[in-house]
Amino acid sequence: MPGFESLSPWLLAYVVIVIAAAGWVQGALGLGFPMIATPLIAAVSNIQFAVVVILIPCIATIIVSVFRSPGFAEVFRRFWWMSLLSLAGALIGARLFVLFPQFPYALLLAGVILFYLNMERLGRSEYALMKRHYKAFGLGFGLLAGVTESTANIAAAPLIIYYFGIGLSPLLLVPAMNLSFFVGKSTQFATLAASGIAAPSLWLLTLPLAVIATATCLVGTRVRSRIDGPTYRIWMRRMLLSMAIILLLQVAYRYLNAWNLK
Repeated sequence: MPGFESLSPWLLAYVVIVIAAAGWVQGALGLGFPMIATPLIAAVSNIQFAVVVILIPCIATIIVSVFRSPGFAEVFRRFWWMSLLSLAGALIGARLFVLFPQFPYALLLAGVILFYLNMERLGRSEYALMKRHYKAFGLGFGLLAGVTESTANIAAAPLIIYYFGIGLSPLLLVPAMNLSFFVGKSTQFATLAASGIAAPSLWLLTLPLAVIATATCLVGTRVRSRIDGPTYRIWMRRMLLSMAIILLLQVAYRYLNAWNLK
């Protein structure tokens, strides 16, 4: 896989700006770093390079989000098992990503996001059946979150659907999701590093990006403390819609390039 030497100074500056912006969003909303950084960096390189470049910075912002979120102890007591499901899903997804890197995972994830947004538009974001059997539904959504984490580099959509579906408050949503994010991303890093998909020097060169992401994430957490519940949901819907559009454009761009090369 080509490293940073393949990027022009302008593209390198672009990557830094994307990482900084994604870190701020992660701090403000408690999620969103890979949803923003992955498609934007992949648009000027490729999906494998984007996944590797943002992985360590993403883990850094997840740690910040966990320690700056109230209610983590309660969330851990109620949903610790979701992190194990994310772990299992991440192992499956990471293997799929290595074996089938060209599969349109982004297209599949965009469909999931748009389906959820349509259900919420119809007032169906919470379900009595999911609340009564939240562990059974958590099994499916936890595994799916891990798989999408390792393939499309985005686990938020399945977790948002699940936690909003069982009526979890926005205050507890952030630590609940980041608990799964941390396990999923750590597993993804261990799997990809062991696979040799990138040289060790490339992983090391992402450490300065992790510092930048951490700094902007800390700034973003100051905004989150001033966001009320309804406003948070509105921001979440808008972010998800934007990411679905970006994912669809990314897939369309990739297929158009492949068509032109034939």
